[in-house]
Amino acid sequence: MTNHDIDSSKPRRFGIYTFIIGILLILLGSAGVFIPGAMSLVTEIWIAWLFLIGGVFWAYHTYKSNPGSFMDWLKPLLLIISGGLMLFYPMPGIAAVGLVLSVYLLLDAFGSFALAHALYPSKGWGSMTANGVMSLLLAILFLIGWPATSLWLVGLFVGISLFFDGWALLMVGWALKKSS
Repeated sequence: MTNHDIDSSKPRRFGIYTFIIGILLILLGSAGVFIPGAMSLVTEIWIAWLFLIGGVFWAYHTYKSNPGSFMDWLKPLLLIISGGLMLFYPMPGIAAVGLVLSVYLLLDAFGSFALAHALYPSKGWGSMTANGVMSLLLAILFLIGWPATSLWLVGLFVGISLFFDGWALLMVGWALKKSS
């Protein structure tokens, strides 16, 4: 890519805030890597509050649109009950988040294997296979020690993700600044 391919408005949009947010995400991600139990708890509490708030919004919608339907009240009630239970019993909540992550990783592995099979023998099939193997190994790691491993694995994975998100922002901001 040459400098001529870069939209001239992008460097202005990726200003100093890109660097600040990148650094903050790197610091937050590093904290998650070094104290994964705390990051797991913060992640679980965040999800619990999202469930609660979403449940309240959904309940309001049901109240306004169809208050007499029992079936319409199920979703908001499940969200509110799930969020409340996660707040009052955080350790089982972390285990539940870990189980959901392991199912996601299993599905991601099988999706990667399917895509690698579809790409074979073209370039990229090996990388997609490696991605599938990594996702499968991570899912197995979660499942072998579940629920105990969830306490540190959830926080570790969230921390690593935040770290690399921050690093990516920092690098994009730096590249765009250099090109302007």
